[in-house]
Amino acid sequence: MGLREEFEATGHWLFQRRGYLPLVLFPMLLVAAGQGGYPRGDHRLDLAWEAVCLLLSLAGLAIRVATVGFVPKDTSGRNTGTPQAESLNTSGLYSVVRHPIYLGNYLMWLGVSLFPRVWWPPVIVSLVFWLYYERIMFAEEEFLRRKFGSVYTAWAAITPAFLPRLARWHRPDERFCLLTVLRREHSSLLALIASLTALEMATDHAYTGRLAIDPVWGTAFGVTLVLCVAVRTVKHRTRLLHVDDR
Repeated sequence: MGLREEFEATGHWLFQRRGYLPLVLFPMLLVAAGQGGYPRGDHRLDLAWEAVCLLLSLAGLAIRVATVGFVPKDTSGRNTGTPQAESLNTSGLYSVVRHPIYLGNYLMWLGVSLFPRVWWPPVIVSLVFWLYYERIMFAEEEFLRRKFGSVYTAWAAITPAFLPRLARWHRPDERFCLLTVLRREHSSLLALIASLTALEMATDHAYTGRLAIDPVWGTAFGVTLVLCVAVRTVKHRTRLLHVDDR
């Protein structure tokens, strides 16, 4: 098997498991949280650090929301089989970067990996995501190249894979659909808040010796959990979140 075929086969394998494979990194982050502590022993600096990490992760989630909310049906999904696309989306965020969802994922994980206040987790996360998403993006682009031919190659030639080129922005062709975002991204929000809450507990335990939930993070997690359970219930028991063309 040549390298091209091997990269594509590996990319397909990772694509099918992309929903949970990154979770193997989380135990590492809990270990790192046990080594961290308040920056310079100052609780105010600790709060500022948490805020920066949260904002970075929320920026990644916002990129996912802006991508999912504008894409037409069958161009960006959570399927776990093989890449699928009935049309090539080149507007909105896809006009400035070829893989906005993966960019959003990386920023979310980068914020989470910085949370323990230790230098090595973000380095490892960055290296793992580089190798991981490089294979997945290769497999997806091989699929798009075969399906859309010169249309794809023309778009790929002027659109960077991962680092956005904002000067090429083109407004989305579709209207923003909040129902699609709620249906598809509620679990991403819950995973983010749950991860940061767990790391906050681990960090505080390492610094104070007590296992407790910070009231702010506990409230954030509780509210998010209730909202996501409600959305999930509506999603699976009704068609209120279903949109025919999305």
